[in-house]
Amino acid sequence: MDEEYTEARLFVTFEKHQEFLDKQQSLLSLDLFQEPEPEENRREEQILKNLCDILDEYQEQSYLLDPFLEQLVTPVAEALKAHARNMSGVQRSTAPTIRVARIALLLYSYIKFRGYKTIIRFFPHEIADLTIALEYILSPYSPVQDPAQWPLRYAVLLWLSLICMIPFDLDQFDKLDHLGETAAKIEAVGKSYLGNAGLEREGAAILLSRLYTRKDTSVRFPAFLEWSLTTVKAQNDHFIAIGLMHVLCEVAKSGFIEQVQSHLSAFLDISNTVQDSQVLMSNTLTRKLRTKLLSRTVLRLLPARNRAIRRRVSDAVEEVQAIDDEEADVPEEVESILEELFKTVQDKDTVVRWSAAKGIARISERLPTEFAEQVLDNVISLFAIHSMAAATLYDMPSIAEGTWHGACLACAEMARRGLIPEHKLSELVDWLCKALYFDIRKGSHSIGSNVRDAACYVLWSLARIQDVSALAPYAGTLSERLVAVSVFDREINIRRAASATFQEYVGRTGLFAHGINVLRKTDFYSVGIRRNAFLVAAPEVAEHTEYRSYLMDHLLTTTLRHWDPAMRQLGAQALRAICQLDLPSFGPNAARRAALFLKGPDIGDIHGALLTLTELAAAYRVLGEDMVEERRKIFSWLSDVPSKIIESPRHELITAAACDLIANSITLVDTRQENALATRWSKIVDVGLKSRSPAVQEAAASAMAAVSQLVDCSALVDRLIREFTVRSSAMQQSLCRVLGVLDYNAHSHRLTEAVRCLLSCVDKSALGSSMNVEARRNAYASMPQILANVVPRLAEHLTPSTVCRMVDALQEGLGDYTSDERGDVGSWIRVACVQSLTAFAEILFSHSEDLPAFAQYFPASKYHDAVGGILKQGVERLDNVRQQAGECFIRLILLPLPKVGDADAWRIHKDAFVKSVFLSESETIGWNDGERLFPKAVQLLNVERYRERVLAGLIMSVSTRTDSTQRPVSASLISYALQLPVVAAAPHEYDLRGLVRDLIAQASSNLSANNVVVPVLQTVNVLLEADALERLSEDPEGLASLRKLLSIASRNVPRLKNHQRIIMSMRIVANLLPVASLRQECIDRLPDFLTHQYPKVRAETAEHLYVVLQSKDLGYETDEVENVLLEAEWMSSDLSAVQDAARECVDLLAGRA
Repeated sequence: MDEEYTEARLFVTFEKHQEFLDKQQSLLSLDLFQEPEPEENRREEQILKNLCDILDEYQEQSYLLDPFLEQLVTPVAEALKAHARNMSGVQRSTAPTIRVARIALLLYSYIKFRGYKTIIRFFPHEIADLTIALEYILSPYSPVQDPAQWPLRYAVLLWLSLICMIPFDLDQFDKLDHLGETAAKIEAVGKSYLGNAGLEREGAAILLSRLYTRKDTSVRFPAFLEWSLTTVKAQNDHFIAIGLMHVLCEVAKSGFIEQVQSHLSAFLDISNTVQDSQVLMSNTLTRKLRTKLLSRTVLRLLPARNRAIRRRVSDAVEEVQAIDDEEADVPEEVESILEELFKTVQDKDTVVRWSAAKGIARISERLPTEFAEQVLDNVISLFAIHSMAAATLYDMPSIAEGTWHGACLACAEMARRGLIPEHKLSELVDWLCKALYFDIRKGSHSIGSNVRDAACYVLWSLARIQDVSALAPYAGTLSERLVAVSVFDREINIRRAASATFQEYVGRTGLFAHGINVLRKTDFYSVGIRRNAFLVAAPEVAEHTEYRSYLMDHLLTTTLRHWDPAMRQLGAQALRAICQLDLPSFGPNAARRAALFLKGPDIGDIHGALLTLTELAAAYRVLGEDMVEERRKIFSWLSDVPSKIIESPRHELITAAACDLIANSITLVDTRQENALATRWSKIVDVGLKSRSPAVQEAAASAMAAVSQLVDCSALVDRLIREFTVRSSAMQQSLCRVLGVLDYNAHSHRLTEAVRCLLSCVDKSALGSSMNVEARRNAYASMPQILANVVPRLAEHLTPSTVCRMVDALQEGLGDYTSDERGDVGSWIRVACVQSLTAFAEILFSHSEDLPAFAQYFPASKYHDAVGGILKQGVERLDNVRQQAGECFIRLILLPLPKVGDADAWRIHKDAFVKSVFLSESETIGWNDGERLFPKAVQLLNVERYRERVLAGLIMSVSTRTDSTQRPVSASLISYALQLPVVAAAPHEYDLRGLVRDLIAQASSNLSANNVVVPVLQTVNVLLEADALERLSEDPEGLASLRKLLSIASRNVPRLKNHQRIIMSMRIVANLLPVASLRQECIDRLPDFLTHQYPKVRAETAEHLYVVLQSKDLGYETDEVENVLLEAEWMSSDLSAVQDAARECVDLLAGRA
């Protein structure tokens, strides 16, 4: 399956700045200490949602808001500060919190959008703010104490951390006899939130790190280290461990160097304690922070070095000496921690590996050159750990993924820093070329895409930092592999990463052959869609001879042996496209190489080879007789595939591919030979026809189609038809396919018997009653295929009566509503019939001038019946059926009329009106979108010729339980009915009388069938409840129609068993109560429902009757009746009490009437 990828919209500026500012100001202008009214609350929630949606819209380009951040964030932060300052006088816990919560959530949205480091710069940071913020977070009456106010706590903690960075002495806030009290409070606040599971932990860690890196409070840090060690030893709590490690990481990064070096042993003790806890080490974030802590600790032990001279790496001795002149002793701890990082870079989680990789590179940057090279050697040696015992890259264990990915990341980070010398490039490039193809099968998927992505990252880094002369020896190898990955990798992100790397080399080195031209063909967008990358970009690149052979080798050795069948299919098609650059030269060699895999044990290899040979045979077939020998050679290679593999039910892909190969490579000579291969191919096709897989059946049918062009298959068709009724359902499905694809122009193939067989298959009164749904669907689909095949000589092959019988069968198929455990499987048949009827019209219309008896073959009445049937499907309940029917109807609207006399007889009725409804918009409506379709579809009721079918379809949609269909169709039908006049001004115009008359006719067609009557009753109820039929009560004929509806609804109610029909009937009786002329008749029929044998019917009747009395005006008070309806126990088993209550209701209603 092709990847579906939608590019996000790209912005160039913050277009919604003013709109955003106005909405934000409307929130900030509110009184935070006042509780909003419910309506105000909903409006404010919507404003906040709109603000967050705008930020989310710009999330991928968050930098566009940088010029506006001060203007946007500062007022929000000031509003929070004002609330905190005003809270100091509040001594109650009932202060409103809803609006301040919104302010905090908006502030958090900014932090999420741009990061806390950027956003806190706009927080208030005056010395006086410390007291305000501290009191706010400590006050028992503060909204901060509300457990749900996590965004507020996070914002206040970040605010405090910012204030702690101001260079002033915290003791100034303390009394002389309580020095250190403020610092203690801040520390206590930080520690109290350090074990939380949410973002408060992050805010607390940042706050504590800022506190401990102050010179006047750093004396508290040793105690914190002791407390941390004790806590980690005593508790196996992930959350507190993560919080502690976060604080230590921040201190190791931002603290002064003496502070870190003096507490080195404590840092390492805590790290080792965490490592010793199996529970803590099972958490990814703990392992990541531990890795980060080790890296940052070591960095503070090493002096910063000037590595500018390494930015363009060379092996010159004098450069090495220049770097190492200032070398100093390397602490012993560095080596042990590097060993730990070498293990961590192989971690199972990517975030941990990446942290370790960056740590290794940063440490190496500060090491002497010789030591840095040793580190690089260790990193490169990781590639070999799992490679020693593996015969190929694909034989490695799945755990190798983490090792290779970590090694690639570490190499990339070192390459970015210019730490890879020229003499190491050869070894590194060799490993990276393997990493570009790292793809290990694991179950039904594969692993290794992150390794391939990281390999591209390494090569990208090398292009940016290495000398052009150092990369020159590897230019040819790298260009070939990067191009192959950019067009042939399975994953979109890998293809784009390889394309970006190729672009980096083209732009910075100019070493790649035809770099600009190739880049134009494999740019970011070209490789974004897999099919386009394989079938468009790859052949265009292959036009350059420097890349052609490698691309073909890659396809033959990698892609065609891929674990994903879709990749093998695309690979075969791509190989054909490349070979077609010079098919006589490239084709035979590619075919020979592919054929070598046919004898192998791997099913994927065999499948890929068969697909390749099929594509090449199809290409040879286009060239005609010149390549017949090559086609025969390909056909002969079919014998290399073991029979048990092709014929196995488990290997459907192989069977289908073998049938496709036969279809594209078989020649007349092969059909006449009487050898083992001749027996073999016919047996393969027979196996394909018996398969249960539709794909295999279709492939076998295509093989039969190819054979039918060469020899007469009449004997085979006779045998298959004779055995049709006794063969398996799969064979019946296949035969229906085969009869449609045979070439009846080349040979007769018993055409008349074939058509008769298809018609009997779909005839429910005969053989079709026992046919499975798939066989009937295939039979319907085969009919237009036969017609298209014989239409050039239609009069010689088929009589007008036969064609009309086929059209009638298709019409009948539109009424197939078969259901089974899979759902509405009849929809498959209806869709096939819709498509086939449309194809019949297109085929016959386009050949009309060659058919003397066109009107007999396709009478206008049958054509319009077909249009009506298609329109009925176009307004029914299933979205996919509507879409198919709508597309076919549009094709019919645009279809030119047949070139015969009286062509207007085949013109769609009111075609100008129909086109104005469905083709007036610049963008054609999707018929699967009920909201857009039904307001237009109801207007088709104005077309008298198709009205009955369209109304039937609308009734089916109204009765569906799918809200996305039922709601818009009901609203559209109501709107349409309200616009109709009671009596039409002209004879052929539609009116409300006619609508109700047609509804009655639909129901009266089969009053005993619930599936016919119930949808009509439901439609009538929809119209009655919307008062759409109210005007009919003033018209004698309209009143008679309403009385007829009442009669249908109330007929034999006590004998009805279908619950839905009873309820719909009851609703009509109740909904007609407001009609004065029918009220007494309705009242007389109410006891049938109020005293029904089903308690649920009685209860629902009372409930609906109460709603009608409440909402409709009957012209008199109904309070007493309503009280009886509410107070009676309608679900009671005491039938006498129920009958008394019903009688009382009827008497009260009748007495007032």
